[in-house]
Amino acid sequence: MQTDLLQEARRQAEICNACRYCEGYCSVFPALQADRAFSDGDLTQLANLCHNCRGCYYACQYTAPHEFELNLPQALADVRQDSWEEFAFPRAAGKAFQKNGLAIVLATILGFALLFWAARALAAAGGEGFYAVLSHNAMVAIFLPAFLFPLFSIAIGLRRYWQTVGGAPVRLSHLSGAIASIADMRNLKGGHGDGCNFEDEDRFTHARRYAHQAIMYGFLLCFASTSVGTLMHYLLNMPAPYGLFSAPKVLGLSGGVLLVLGCSKMVWLKLRSDKSLGATNAFGGEIAFTGLLGFVGLSGLLLYAASGTGWMPGLLVIHLGAVLAFFLLTPFTKMAHGFYRMAALVRDAQRREGG
Repeated sequence: MQTDLLQEARRQAEICNACRYCEGYCSVFPALQADRAFSDGDLTQLANLCHNCRGCYYACQYTAPHEFELNLPQALADVRQDSWEEFAFPRAAGKAFQKNGLAIVLATILGFALLFWAARALAAAGGEGFYAVLSHNAMVAIFLPAFLFPLFSIAIGLRRYWQTVGGAPVRLSHLSGAIASIADMRNLKGGHGDGCNFEDEDRFTHARRYAHQAIMYGFLLCFASTSVGTLMHYLLNMPAPYGLFSAPKVLGLSGGVLLVLGCSKMVWLKLRSDKSLGATNAFGGEIAFTGLLGFVGLSGLLLYAASGTGWMPGLLVIHLGAVLAFFLLTPFTKMAHGFYRMAALVRDAQRREGG
């Protein structure tokens, strides 16, 4: 990892540790104040524990023009971004995509192109619904590797992270505490439960917390839809297409709506926010990937609306291309932050238990 980023984060963390004004703001400060000196692993843990709510910056008396020039949200964001690139497998892909919105767009176009080719070359004969455009076996052959590789890649990245931060064996209590924090987005509530200052210095709001929750629950609902559909196909011999009130449709439609709303709101919030309080060189990549995730939800909803029309084949290819690009890019883009933040919260639960 880049030594200069770690050194700057260490300098600021030591000043914050001496001040302790922001003690109750989020999980970062109790963890920070538990140490007197900060190793590279400690700083990596603090950086991934930080949710970039920015409340500490606006409350701080040592920001510029003070000679200390504290900007802890940016210092931790830079370390966090650098850690994702360093832990990614393969590392070259992490460095290529984390900061590069253009690369994400090109990868998405490539995914579309691949699906267009597959739809023409592997068209099903006599299939129903979507399978009339692309056979079930062809979909499995394309998407199974695209799903398994990101899992393999993320597992390697998390192992590297866990070794760096000195993680201990995980117990159920560690996982339950981390999951509870994620489910409620506790660290985006602010020190007094009024929300964070992501949009404006003087405005406390839960908008970013709600947008995060919409994206997270929307993605989980879409994943549940696919999983239930897979079980119905293979275990119950109930292949698609499914009716409106079937479990896959209900889960998928509600998840798609949440994804579109959450991603749209998140992009809007990011465009309004102060870019100097985050990893400035990663801004384009974050916007591009959030837009891609929102497009996955939108194209899925449009695809459902177009069922039984002449628009369906083209929209199916576009939707599947977006999904393919999303999965392949997951370990190397903003999506990876969810996995690392989960690991950071688990490690923090261990710290609180004295582990």
